[in-house]
Amino acid sequence: MMAEAQKDILQSDEWQKAVDYEITDHDIDRQRKLLGFEQASKTREYFQTATEDNIRNFAHGCGDDNPLYCDPDYARRTRWGGIIAPGMMTGILNKPMLGDPVPDEIKALRKSLFKGIHVFVSGSTWDFYRPVRPGDTIYSFAGDETCEVKKSEFAGKSVIAVRRDVKVNQRGEVVAVYRILRVLTERKTAAKKGKNLSIPPATYTEEEFAEIEAIYAAEKVQGAAKRWAEDVEVGDSLGTQAKGPLTVTDVICFHAGGYGFVPYAPTANRLAHKNRQRIPAFYVKNEQGIPDVAQRLHWDPKWAQAIGNPMAYDYGVMRENFLYQYLSDWCGDDAVILHVHDEIRKFNYMGDVQTVTGQVLAKRVEDGQTVVDVAVKFVNQRGEESVRATATIALPSKENPLPMYREVPRELAQKAAQMMARHWELGGK
Repeated sequence: MMAEAQKDILQSDEWQKAVDYEITDHDIDRQRKLLGFEQASKTREYFQTATEDNIRNFAHGCGDDNPLYCDPDYARRTRWGGIIAPGMMTGILNKPMLGDPVPDEIKALRKSLFKGIHVFVSGSTWDFYRPVRPGDTIYSFAGDETCEVKKSEFAGKSVIAVRRDVKVNQRGEVVAVYRILRVLTERKTAAKKGKNLSIPPATYTEEEFAEIEAIYAAEKVQGAAKRWAEDVEVGDSLGTQAKGPLTVTDVICFHAGGYGFVPYAPTANRLAHKNRQRIPAFYVKNEQGIPDVAQRLHWDPKWAQAIGNPMAYDYGVMRENFLYQYLSDWCGDDAVILHVHDEIRKFNYMGDVQTVTGQVLAKRVEDGQTVVDVAVKFVNQRGEESVRATATIALPSKENPLPMYREVPRELAQKAAQMMARHWELGGK
């Protein structure tokens, strides 16, 4: 009876309408005309200013208990003199930046662009230039850099778009540059192809789960003990960590930590009512006839199946933050993560567990300090590589025990200063 009811839901007019949108050449052409246009971000994220509490809550939402992010007494004894945020937390901090009005031709290009098309994060590139501390407010300006059309095994025709977000603090200093790789796919094509529908839910015996627990129990945070560059060699292992098995609770904790409020802003009650009026296409009725967010495919298996997946799955950004934890656990408090690039290659379904491993690829001296390039991969219980990543980390050395961030490229620093100056001219705070 349950399978029959589910079949009826998936074939209902409501659900068929929700998955009937197509990627059109007109939309692709409009997207390409937007490339290179950058504007001040007027979005207000759930967190605008970092605090000791929301830094700790974000870290805990990622399963990260590194005391550098979570324990003020510990952090005061480090080189940083207090709590700092995990680098990728910068991506979920934003206060509206005031800027010049968007030209009418840009508004016209954006109107209903890729309406009803599913978007998911398939990777990113981060360049970090300074830490975020309690009291720091983050602003940003952003624009699309590239747009490609590709064929994918999962959903046929897709659009691959990269957006650059420049994250700036209240002093007009560039904190980080976040390039987000987004994949836009047709829901109906993915559902028809059904490439992943035969994947069964993961289950574990007591012995198998004990093996996962043993990995967790053996994990170590390098912390205050310096990871001396002189002791690191090409080919060295970064250790092993476990992530998962994924549950809906994990997704809830990640949201509770501050992720996922812009641009769709899932909300409750009266705010949800207002949101339904603002973006009605984002709301699709569930099996009870209640409009609910399309974003619920991360916790609602029926909606996930409607767009071609066997069950609900995580946010790619979750695994990116798990990656940052893995790197910071290995390198220690005194090291500086300079650059991270990751590719999300497979879905991470409810019940999946990821085993994270890495190794040192290269070591060199750059601007008077020793940096290492490392490679990291996530492999699930089916033996599939779900994440592939590389990173560059500045390690303490006997000649330079406190490595520093890289200098912000001059052109970028000037652009950030101009954007913040305009924000202040317009009365921004």
